[in-house]
Amino acid sequence: MADEPRIRVLLVDDHAVVRRGLHGFLGLLDDLEIVGEVEDGSQAIRMAEETRPDVILMDLVMPCCDGIAATAEIKKRRPEVEIVALTSFIEEGTVVAALEAGATGYLLKDASADEVADAVRAAYAGEMRLDPAVSRLLAERLRRSTSATEMIEPLTARELDVLGLVGRGLSNKEIAARLCITERTARTHVSNILGKLGLTSRTQAALYAVERDLVPREPGQSE
Repeated sequence: MADEPRIRVLLVDDHAVVRRGLHGFLGLLDDLEIVGEVEDGSQAIRMAEETRPDVILMDLVMPCCDGIAATAEIKKRRPEVEIVALTSFIEEGTVVAALEAGATGYLLKDASADEVADAVRAAYAGEMRLDPAVSRLLAERLRRSTSATEMIEPLTARELDVLGLVGRGLSNKEIAARLCITERTARTHVSNILGKLGLTSRTQAALYAVERDLVPREPGQSE
């Protein structure tokens, strides 16, 4: 709707053609506003302070300061900013490092323009978007994991339910509706989960849930 605030987006990529392409498409959308574009992580950290974006589309491999380091620093300074990694790389170490640094989503650069826009909107809503190849990689990482029950003992049964839904990418509002609780209660549960597990972001909690097979399957979903 016209009276709703537009989502403020900062573009970070060392290739001008990528920035221009993203700017050209996203800038045409009524609900998004491009507040700046920069070419490395150091500039991203500075511009995040100056422009106060809601969502940052972050390349990971850049000169001076890479996207993972920039993501960690921006989340430290401005934890309310959501960051979506947009990269050509899908190595396990890179994926995990980006998510642990606080990225809300992880897309590959062959994603369609509509998929990128949807990931921005999802991040703004507190939801996670992962490229299907990334989801498969994380699933394989889970199968290799030997510590599936590590560190979940401090959580209550209700907190485990909430953590599993965070792992599915649900927002606090969606979790509240699923569990028949208030949105405020859902937010409190998420905060308590982060504190008990020593995590610093919702994305880290989602990755934690996936790695420990705590994400509930939807009805009809195969084992």
